[in-house]
Amino acid sequence: MKSGGLLLALALVCSGAVNGAQEQESAIVISGDWEITVTAGTLRLPDGDIRLPDAVALKVAPPPVLRLSDTEKLPLWKPDAPGWTKGLRLKGVRTFETSAPDHLVPGSLTVRSTGSGHTVYRRGMDYEVDEQWGTVGRLEGGAIREDSEVRLDYSVWLDRLDSIVVLSRAGGQPFLRPGEPGVVTVRPPDPGPGEVVLANIWVRAGQTRLTDESVFRIIEPAYPEKKHWPPPAQRLLPKTWEKLNTGGSLKILAWGDSVTAGGEVPEEHLRWQNRFLGLLKQQFPRADIRLETLAWGGRNTESFLNEPPGSPYNFEEKVLGARPDLIISEFVNDANLTPDQVEERYSYLLRRFREIGAEWVILTPHFVWHRWMGVASPRVEKDPRPYVAGLRRFAEKNGVALADASLRWEHLVKEGIPYETLLANSLNHPDERGHLMFALSLMELFQ
Repeated sequence: MKSGGLLLALALVCSGAVNGAQEQESAIVISGDWEITVTAGTLRLPDGDIRLPDAVALKVAPPPVLRLSDTEKLPLWKPDAPGWTKGLRLKGVRTFETSAPDHLVPGSLTVRSTGSGHTVYRRGMDYEVDEQWGTVGRLEGGAIREDSEVRLDYSVWLDRLDSIVVLSRAGGQPFLRPGEPGVVTVRPPDPGPGEVVLANIWVRAGQTRLTDESVFRIIEPAYPEKKHWPPPAQRLLPKTWEKLNTGGSLKILAWGDSVTAGGEVPEEHLRWQNRFLGLLKQQFPRADIRLETLAWGGRNTESFLNEPPGSPYNFEEKVLGARPDLIISEFVNDANLTPDQVEERYSYLLRRFREIGAEWVILTPHFVWHRWMGVASPRVEKDPRPYVAGLRRFAEKNGVALADASLRWEHLVKEGIPYETLLANSLNHPDERGHLMFALSLMELFQ
């Protein structure tokens, strides 16, 4: 090659490198305590790319603080009880059955009498408070009587889920749309016509600045539904499959703990087993499908096995005795089991189910409060629980149908959703969105 040609080739390479640099993808970075910057570059959108020539800085509001007043009678303080049951749950942090941890602003609570004197009571002498859980109770020997109402003045932090949004047409500038503040189960704002959400920003109670855990870039906006042929149920649930396809009668037993009992989802039709029943009937309209539920809050599989005859939760009488064709089990309360313990206990259950001719689907559990998951961060991309690994191993080894709902919870981070915003009681009870994920996981077996 002549020197002129070499110089031209080098020029083209350099030109390509420059153009490549210009076509660098836009990033979302934290640029201040309460500032997010969408950097210059290419925004990859479903309807086509947009070139962002200049960086755009967006201000994010800190978590809002709400000042509240309640008038209540205080129960006696129970120092050894779980935090949310030590005393009265303050209304501002109260969930359905528990309280939201870390939402009461420390040092903000004042307890005083409701009379004209407005006596200010003393913490540690008249009352005690658990500031993490937002519970308060009177102390023995203190000045607050059992039948006395007191005034409770306090501040709470609220959560919020904001969205970074851009118009999908060329020239659209990213902007921040704030979400509605609330406690725990906050949702991102709905995008408008022609808008695309790039990321959600999780503003959490007590935060003093944005962190990497605050930014949820949307990578895959919906869970990729899986279709199989033949459907797994044809191999793993052959008797159920035949009944569904021939218009036979099928009795399903939903067996579980407080989640199966409904948890914080009072409307029965929104609970996972009823959602599944509705979807199954849509797919198999000729089949006569009946559903029964046996659920015991706060208990696990061992609890049922240990119940004596005559108990409403005795395993022999109420599970096996129901003579179901199909048993679907949901036990997040088994999550303390190791894989070896799963193998031992679930092998026993499988043997007993097969003795009565019942088929079995195991649901992997939803995610719970991250501290109960054994992780330091609420940004969980892979289920860390040995129990879930044990369920997957057991099902594969024994040819048992597994509805792997945990995979959908893993995927939420790609959808830009912090999974803890789906926990209605802030700890371990999913809201109706979580129940729907169970139902959709079950339907994967039949599609």
